[in-house]
Amino acid sequence: MKKWFKSGSPWIWMTGGAVSLSLVAVIGLLMLIGWRGLVYFWPHTIYEWQISENGKQEVIIGELYDEELVPSARIRATGVTLPDNVDEVLTRYLIKTGNREFVPLDFRWTLETDIKQRSEPAELAILERSTNGNFYGYIQRLVVDGKPLTEDVHKVLPEHLSRVRALNEDADDLQKGEIGAINYQLEKLRMKERKLQLNNEWNDATQKDFADQRAELAKEYQVLEKRLFDLREQASHDTLVIKDMRGMEVSIPLTQVIDVNWPNQMNLLQKIGHWFHQIGKFVSDEPREANTEGGVFPAIFGTVFMVLLMTVIVTPLGVVAAVYLHEYAGKNAMTKLIRIAVINLAGVPSIVYGVFGLGFFVYMLGGSLDRIFYPEASPNPVFGTPGVIWSALTLAILTLPVVIVSTEEGLSRIPSAIRHGSLALGATKAETLWRIVLPMASPAIMTGLILAIARAAGEVAPLMLVGAVKLAPTLPLDGNFPYVHVERKFMHLGFHIFDVGFQSPNVEAARPLVYATSFLLVTVIVGLNLTAISIRNHLREKYRALDN
Repeated sequence: MKKWFKSGSPWIWMTGGAVSLSLVAVIGLLMLIGWRGLVYFWPHTIYEWQISENGKQEVIIGELYDEELVPSARIRATGVTLPDNVDEVLTRYLIKTGNREFVPLDFRWTLETDIKQRSEPAELAILERSTNGNFYGYIQRLVVDGKPLTEDVHKVLPEHLSRVRALNEDADDLQKGEIGAINYQLEKLRMKERKLQLNNEWNDATQKDFADQRAELAKEYQVLEKRLFDLREQASHDTLVIKDMRGMEVSIPLTQVIDVNWPNQMNLLQKIGHWFHQIGKFVSDEPREANTEGGVFPAIFGTVFMVLLMTVIVTPLGVVAAVYLHEYAGKNAMTKLIRIAVINLAGVPSIVYGVFGLGFFVYMLGGSLDRIFYPEASPNPVFGTPGVIWSALTLAILTLPVVIVSTEEGLSRIPSAIRHGSLALGATKAETLWRIVLPMASPAIMTGLILAIARAAGEVAPLMLVGAVKLAPTLPLDGNFPYVHVERKFMHLGFHIFDVGFQSPNVEAARPLVYATSFLLVTVIVGLNLTAISIRNHLREKYRALDN
């Protein structure tokens, strides 16, 4: 046994066991997050309950969201009267009722003793709406142009719903595209006019020219606005009449309906197809209802765009700093001090970087740019406000030490004989670095970028100060010149998780979205890392022969 301990085998087994436990814990956590998030998109059974609560009879229609065991004594302590022969522990059900405009709460707890009957009617439908959440009930008829259709609703509804959905999409594209472009041009025209006035270049000729341009844009705007109103008017012809749990008929315009489903009638294959369809909508749609419903596409786009912009900024800075420290700087106290400072920067809390980015980049650098180049925008800032460029710069500084250390380690592994051979053949030191040293060190550079991407994509605290917002009306990339607007604010998956999880007005509705968005954020980070790893492996194979 003593010889076995001296051989070092116990430490190898201990290290292997610790790594295995860590992997199991990480995989288990990801599976838990994935399960709790992805099950949200599965079509759940809709129930109809007959409830008798405090002598009041009522009908509840909705989904069984959760259940828990509660001691009877605790229920009695809250003032609820229970029968004498109840068990010591009762089951309490959390029911998602929807129909937000007619009920005080979307979710309600119901004791098993209050439930008189529970059924699963096949005709119960769920309407996914653009506002006020889901609506549950029995579809009675479809009304088109004020006349109810006599055909079976199940057969004709998908066609009318597709038509209305296409009209709504055309109206949204028109409003965000061509009408948005005209509004953007009008704002640019206003800024140019103010700039000319500040520079004392405003005269009758320029005033007439600007008035003509505005008149032309206004004429185009009126044509587009008429098209928009026509599309919305065509979409408003269809109305769906549905009977809710109160027994009353409610008319819901199809313009508010995103999708209609009868989950109690679905078989397994239909449920799987619906599940994939809902996941696709979650990834591709915009958020609704204070981010508690809808999709997260703007957050995905903002996260990826910010990380790529950060990568473009941090790569040359980190590589140049590492090349200087390893290839040019002398081995003196100043160089050692710089290396110590770089290593210590990696341990600075991220919120400190956020405060630095807000003070230096946003207020100082951005404010200076506004005063020099955009005085006509005052007092509204252009670059002197949090935006995606300042977020990328802040995270670039935050991840800079990782790239510097990794690149310098890669440079130190390249034999000096290769440098000497290149110099002996007549190449300059700059040519040796550019053509020999840096290509051989590129796998190490990519390793640093992988670590930088992994950290930057998950950071939230600094982004709350320098650019990430709850809801960004427009993406940093659109069809308006210069097409890439790095001064705009953006949405981020990490901040979206914080907002939905801790700032949501509807906690129960937001809980599964927190898991789903967390799983999506991990997926995005893994995707970015796998892309970087594949590039690194390609470079490693490309320069393996030269390294040998």
